Amino acid sequence: MKAVGYTQSLAVTEKNALVDVEIDKPQASGSDLLVNVTAIAVNPVDYKIRHRVNPEGGIPKILGWDAVGEVVEVGNEVENFNIGDKVYYAGDLTRSGSNAEFQLVDERIVGKAPKSLSDSEAAALPLTTITAYEMLFDHLAIKKQSNASDEVVLVVGAAGGVGSIALQLLKCLTGATVIATASRESSKEWVTSLGADYVIDHSKPMAEQLRELNVGEITHIASLNNTGAYMDDFVEMLKPKGRLALIDDPEHLDVSKLKQKSISLHWEFMFTRSMFETDDMIEQSNLLNEVSALIDEGKIKTTVGKHLGKINAANLIEAHKTLEAGTAIGKLVLEGF
Repeated sequence: MKAVGYTQSLAVTEKNALVDVEIDKPQASGSDLLVNVTAIAVNPVDYKIRHRVNPEGGIPKILGWDAVGEVVEVGNEVENFNIGDKVYYAGDLTRSGSNAEFQLVDERIVGKAPKSLSDSEAAALPLTTITAYEMLFDHLAIKKQSNASDEVVLVVGAAGGVGSIALQLLKCLTGATVIATASRESSKEWVTSLGADYVIDHSKPMAEQLRELNVGEITHIASLNNTGAYMDDFVEMLKPKGRLALIDDPEHLDVSKLKQKSISLHWEFMFTRSMFETDDMIEQSNLLNEVSALIDEGKIKTTVGKHLGKINAANLIEAHKTLEAGTAIGKLVLEGF
């Protein structure tokens, strides 16, 4: 089958940073589904793995952790899916990725794809949806309710993939006041369109801007980038006993600053459940199905930023370049081989 991978960790500017390859088609067993991949999205994790992991023995490493496709084979322990089902999922970091015509994935981390979206529109959603949902409701423990609440949530770096779905989940499922950060005019317009009540600029002192909004202290912060640099602002803005969750990898994080206000710190990594096969692993399937229903009800929209064409090495290299430059708004998607 066709796939895109790499055999040597190279800079994205190098000719063979990613290459088109032919590999064996896998077979489903146990709780696995074999999915014929029709569309994918690209995430920062893709280039981070390409930078950090150097394949051994000349065996191509296949990246990709966002996919939509059709189930073509089921393992003997599969209970919730049938051949022919259209599905979407982020997959498992420890297994071969979705930049291939066919992929094996455990049914417990797979959802039924939204019927109202095209394959490429749906491919933009799984990884960021799981990350945002777990961050907001598992870690930050924001209350799900339809009426207004006294919760004030700040989403830092809100114009990216995770922020784009987090804003929508907050407006759709909670009564919280939602503040987004964005620094460019295009980003400010994007986050406002997704439901942010207020927008502040993270390139300037945030605590001062927050005071001007007069919305009170922040109860929850979802920090999606540069957490270490913003820590002083976070401590100042957060209410005593507030909650801070992050997804990035700061080199230095002085958590002692959180003590005086008894601020709790939470790290979200959406691959934890699949990597360790946790007892609640199926919750990723459940949340993907919940969001799929919300999409088909018109309550949440896709976060596609740009369609880059077919799934091949040249187009994936362009996606990696854009993500490494930090200029993407919304998700980058590719479709078909």
